[in-house]
Amino acid sequence: MSELDAVATLDLERAARRGYPEAVYCSGKTPEQVRLIAAAVRDAAQVTLFTRADASHAAAVLAELPDALHDETARLLAWPPAPPEPAGGLVVVVSAGTSDLPVAREALLTARYLGREAELVVDVGVAGLHRILNRLELLRQARVIVVAAGMDGALPGVVAGLVAAPVVALPTSVGYGAAFEGVAALLTMLNACAPGVGVVNIDNGYGAGHLAAQIAAP
Repeated sequence: MSELDAVATLDLERAARRGYPEAVYCSGKTPEQVRLIAAAVRDAAQVTLFTRADASHAAAVLAELPDALHDETARLLAWPPAPPEPAGGLVVVVSAGTSDLPVAREALLTARYLGREAELVVDVGVAGLHRILNRLELLRQARVIVVAAGMDGALPGVVAGLVAAPVVALPTSVGYGAAFEGVAALLTMLNACAPGVGVVNIDNGYGAGHLAAQIAAP
Protein backbone atom coordinates (compact mmCIF):
# COMPACT_ATOMS: atom_id res chain seq x y z
CA MET A 1 0.00 0.00 0.00
CA SER A 2 1.38 3.43 -0.95
CA GLU A 3 1.42 6.41 1.37
CA LEU A 4 -1.44 7.94 -0.61
CA ASP A 5 -3.55 4.78 -0.42
CA ALA A 6 -3.46 5.06 3.37
CA VAL A 7 -4.82 8.62 3.15
CA ALA A 8 -7.21 8.99 0.22
CA THR A 9 -8.70 7.47 -2.92
CA LEU A 10 -8.79 10.20 -5.54
CA ASP A 11 -11.78 10.33 -7.87
CA LEU A 12 -9.79 10.76 -11.08
CA GLU A 13 -12.83 10.14 -13.30
CA ARG A 14 -15.07 12.77 -11.71
CA ALA A 15 -14.57 15.36 -14.47
CA ALA A 16 -15.41 12.81 -17.17
CA ARG A 17 -18.38 11.45 -15.22
CA ARG A 18 -19.90 14.68 -13.92
CA GLY A 19 -18.30 17.41 -16.00
CA TYR A 20 -16.74 19.05 -12.94
CA PRO A 21 -13.33 18.58 -11.33
CA GLU A 22 -12.32 16.90 -8.09
CA ALA A 23 -12.31 18.94 -4.88
CA VAL A 24 -10.24 18.25 -1.77
CA TYR A 25 -11.60 19.44 1.59
CA CYS A 26 -8.46 20.26 3.57
CA SER A 27 -9.92 20.93 7.02
CA GLY A 28 -9.29 17.94 9.28
CA LYS A 29 -6.43 16.69 7.12
CA THR A 30 -2.80 17.08 8.14
CA PRO A 31 -0.49 19.12 5.90
CA GLU A 32 1.36 15.93 4.99
CA GLN A 33 -1.86 14.24 3.90
CA VAL A 34 -2.71 17.25 1.76
CA ARG A 35 0.81 17.22 0.27
CA LEU A 36 0.45 13.57 -0.76
CA ILE A 37 -2.87 14.35 -2.43
CA ALA A 38 -1.38 17.36 -4.23
CA ALA A 39 1.48 15.23 -5.53
CA ALA A 40 -0.97 12.69 -6.89
CA VAL A 41 -2.99 15.47 -8.51
CA ARG A 42 0.17 16.71 -10.22
CA ASP A 43 1.15 13.25 -11.46
CA ALA A 44 -2.35 12.64 -12.84
CA ALA A 45 -2.58 16.14 -14.37
CA GLN A 46 -5.93 16.39 -12.60
CA VAL A 47 -7.81 19.70 -12.34
CA THR A 48 -8.47 20.12 -8.61
CA LEU A 49 -9.75 22.60 -6.07
CA PHE A 50 -8.42 22.54 -2.50
CA THR A 51 -10.98 24.08 -0.14
CA ARG A 52 -10.81 25.20 3.49
CA ALA A 53 -7.03 25.33 3.36
CA ASP A 54 -5.27 27.06 6.24
CA ALA A 55 -1.72 28.40 5.89
CA SER A 56 -0.09 25.02 6.56
CA HIS A 57 -2.34 23.27 4.04
CA ALA A 58 -1.61 25.95 1.45
CA ALA A 59 2.14 25.56 1.98
CA ALA A 60 1.81 21.80 1.49
CA VAL A 61 -0.12 22.21 -1.76
CA LEU A 62 2.28 24.85 -3.08
CA ALA A 63 5.24 22.59 -2.31
CA GLU A 64 3.93 20.16 -4.94
CA LEU A 65 2.00 22.59 -7.16
CA PRO A 66 3.99 25.83 -6.94
CA ASP A 67 2.00 27.56 -9.67
CA ALA A 68 -1.40 26.87 -8.06
CA LEU A 69 -3.68 29.84 -7.47
CA HIS A 70 -4.03 30.58 -3.75
CA ASP A 71 -6.78 32.88 -2.49
CA GLU A 72 -6.10 33.43 1.20
CA THR A 73 -9.47 35.08 1.85
CA ALA A 74 -11.43 32.18 0.36
CA ARG A 75 -8.98 29.62 1.82
CA LEU A 76 -8.98 27.99 -1.60
CA LEU A 77 -6.31 26.79 -4.01
CA ALA A 78 -6.89 25.84 -7.64
CA TRP A 79 -4.69 23.90 -10.03
CA PRO A 80 -4.02 24.56 -12.84
CA PRO A 81 -4.10 28.24 -11.85
CA ALA A 82 -6.04 29.56 -14.85
CA PRO A 83 -9.81 28.95 -14.81
CA PRO A 84 -11.39 27.46 -17.93
CA GLU A 85 -12.87 29.69 -20.59
CA PRO A 86 -16.32 30.65 -19.26
CA ALA A 87 -19.46 29.25 -20.83
CA GLY A 88 -23.11 29.32 -19.90
CA GLY A 89 -24.88 31.99 -17.91
CA LEU A 90 -23.60 34.61 -15.50
CA VAL A 91 -23.28 33.76 -11.80
CA VAL A 92 -23.49 36.73 -9.44
CA VAL A 93 -22.30 36.20 -5.88
CA VAL A 94 -23.59 38.70 -3.31
CA SER A 95 -21.94 39.17 0.08
CA ALA A 96 -24.24 40.84 2.59
CA GLY A 97 -21.32 42.17 4.64
CA THR A 98 -17.55 42.27 4.45
CA SER A 99 -17.48 39.64 7.20
CA ASP A 100 -19.27 37.24 4.85
CA LEU A 101 -16.58 37.72 2.19
CA PRO A 102 -14.50 34.55 2.85
CA VAL A 103 -17.49 32.30 2.21
CA ALA A 104 -18.70 34.44 -0.70
CA ARG A 105 -15.28 34.30 -2.38
CA GLU A 106 -15.21 30.53 -1.97
CA ALA A 107 -18.49 30.40 -3.91
CA LEU A 108 -17.23 32.88 -6.51
CA LEU A 109 -14.00 31.03 -7.25
CA THR A 110 -15.74 27.66 -7.29
CA ALA A 111 -18.16 28.90 -9.94
CA ARG A 112 -15.30 30.37 -12.00
CA TYR A 113 -13.20 27.22 -11.88
CA LEU A 114 -16.23 25.19 -12.85
CA GLY A 115 -16.40 27.22 -16.04
CA ARG A 116 -18.80 30.08 -15.39
CA GLU A 117 -18.47 33.82 -15.66
CA ALA A 118 -18.91 35.07 -12.09
CA GLU A 119 -19.12 38.54 -10.58
CA LEU A 120 -18.95 39.58 -6.91
CA VAL A 121 -21.06 42.22 -5.15
CA VAL A 122 -19.87 43.12 -1.65
CA ASP A 123 -21.41 44.76 1.44
CA VAL A 124 -25.01 45.27 0.32
CA GLY A 125 -26.90 43.91 3.34
CA VAL A 126 -30.38 44.85 4.49
CA ALA A 127 -29.09 47.39 7.02
CA GLY A 128 -28.80 49.72 4.02
CA LEU A 129 -31.32 48.46 1.50
CA HIS A 130 -30.44 51.11 -1.09
CA ARG A 131 -27.11 49.33 -1.65
CA ILE A 132 -28.64 46.19 -3.15
CA LEU A 133 -31.16 48.27 -5.11
CA ASN A 134 -28.24 50.12 -6.70
CA ARG A 135 -26.96 46.80 -8.12
CA LEU A 136 -30.22 45.65 -9.72
CA GLU A 137 -28.96 46.07 -13.29
CA LEU A 138 -26.21 43.49 -12.68
CA LEU A 139 -28.41 41.17 -10.65
CA ARG A 140 -31.01 41.03 -13.40
CA GLN A 141 -28.37 39.89 -15.90
CA ALA A 142 -27.58 36.78 -13.83
CA ARG A 143 -28.70 33.25 -14.62
CA VAL A 144 -28.38 32.48 -10.89
CA ILE A 145 -27.46 34.49 -7.79
CA VAL A 146 -25.66 33.25 -4.69
CA VAL A 147 -26.39 35.37 -1.62
CA ALA A 148 -24.10 34.92 1.40
CA ALA A 149 -25.41 36.42 4.63
CA GLY A 150 -25.06 35.91 8.37
CA MET A 151 -26.75 37.61 11.32
CA ASP A 152 -30.50 37.75 10.44
CA GLY A 153 -29.95 36.13 7.03
CA ALA A 154 -32.67 38.22 5.38
CA LEU A 155 -30.91 39.27 2.18
CA PRO A 156 -31.59 36.19 -0.02
CA GLY A 157 -35.35 36.64 0.36
CA VAL A 158 -35.05 40.32 -0.51
CA VAL A 159 -32.99 39.55 -3.63
CA ALA A 160 -35.37 36.77 -4.72
CA GLY A 161 -38.23 39.25 -4.67
CA LEU A 162 -36.41 41.55 -7.09
CA VAL A 163 -35.14 39.18 -9.80
CA ALA A 164 -36.32 36.37 -12.06
CA ALA A 165 -33.26 34.17 -11.51
CA PRO A 166 -33.09 31.44 -8.86
CA VAL A 167 -31.28 32.38 -5.64
CA VAL A 168 -28.88 30.08 -3.82
CA ALA A 169 -29.01 31.18 -0.19
CA LEU A 170 -25.70 30.73 1.64
CA PRO A 171 -25.90 31.21 5.43
CA THR A 172 -22.68 32.20 7.15
CA SER A 173 -21.61 31.82 10.78
CA VAL A 174 -21.23 35.60 11.15
CA GLY A 175 -23.16 37.30 13.94
CA TYR A 176 -23.56 37.90 17.65
CA GLY A 177 -24.57 35.21 20.15
CA ALA A 178 -28.21 34.73 19.14
CA ALA A 179 -27.08 34.12 15.56
CA PHE A 180 -26.02 30.69 16.90
CA GLU A 181 -23.05 30.46 14.51
CA GLY A 182 -25.26 30.67 11.43
CA VAL A 183 -28.29 28.68 12.58
CA ALA A 184 -30.42 31.84 12.77
CA ALA A 185 -29.51 32.79 9.20
CA LEU A 186 -30.11 29.23 8.02
CA LEU A 187 -33.62 29.15 9.52
CA THR A 188 -34.49 32.55 8.05
CA MET A 189 -33.42 31.39 4.60
CA LEU A 190 -35.34 28.12 4.89
CA ASN A 191 -38.42 30.17 5.82
CA ALA A 192 -38.02 32.74 3.03
CA CYS A 193 -41.43 33.78 1.71
CA ALA A 194 -40.04 34.71 -1.72
CA PRO A 195 -40.21 31.76 -4.16
CA GLY A 196 -37.15 30.52 -5.98
CA VAL A 197 -34.79 30.31 -2.99
CA GLY A 198 -32.72 27.18 -2.34
CA VAL A 199 -30.50 26.89 0.73
CA VAL A 200 -27.12 25.24 1.26
CA ASN A 201 -25.40 24.46 4.54
CA ILE A 202 -23.80 27.04 6.83
CA ASP A 203 -20.52 28.42 5.40
CA ASN A 204 -20.68 26.01 2.45
CA GLY A 205 -19.35 28.38 -0.19
CA TYR A 206 -18.05 25.49 -2.28
CA GLY A 207 -21.47 23.84 -2.36
CA ALA A 208 -23.20 27.12 -3.25
CA GLY A 209 -20.74 27.88 -6.04
CA HIS A 210 -20.98 24.35 -7.41
CA LEU A 211 -24.78 24.40 -7.46
CA ALA A 212 -24.79 27.83 -9.10
CA ALA A 213 -22.38 26.61 -11.78
CA GLN A 214 -24.67 23.68 -12.55
CA ILE A 215 -27.74 25.92 -12.76
CA ALA A 216 -25.92 28.30 -15.10
CA ALA A 217 -24.48 25.53 -17.31
CA PRO A 218 -24.81 25.94 -21.10
